[in-house]
Amino acid sequence: MKFSVGDHIVYPLQGVGIIKCIEERNFQGEPQPYYVIHIAISDMIVKIPIAKAAEMGIRAIVPPSEAQEAIDSISSKYDPLPVDWKTRYQMNVDLLQQGSIASIAQVVQALYHRSKVKELPVQERKLYDGALRLLIDEVSFSLKRPEDEIEKLIFSRLEKK
Repeated sequence: MKFSVGDHIVYPLQGVGIIKCIEERNFQGEPQPYYVIHIAISDMIVKIPIAKAAEMGIRAIVPPSEAQEAIDSISSKYDPLPVDWKTRYQMNVDLLQQGSIASIAQVVQALYHRSKVKELPVQERKLYDGALRLLIDEVSFSLKRPEDEIEKLIFSRLEKK
């Protein structure tokens, strides 16, 4: 998928960004076009070769219906996670690397419920916080609603039995 200047995109594990410009850069003596993307949540600029954008998981923001499905999915029944935290951690990292909003919602749901049973180890807590931030960021943008409102909505769905 090709993007244009001004398009909002999702960069997996980073969040929603906007394409500020497209610039030529030399790589191994060959000029190549790069997206210059500003990730607002971390105030970071990243430069991604256009030819590698899809491979790196750069994608369009999900439509509102898909964002709503992700929110709804976190109140559904979930499969318990393995007891071993290293196994759990790797499973969740793998899910996040998929980059889909559904997989991000799945990580948020699983780690939230796990944290209600037992305090999460530091690395898992960081993973949960990062996944929650990514979910809030994209859903807020997709549904055109404030982040604090989306955060409350997510927690109300997580608390549903």
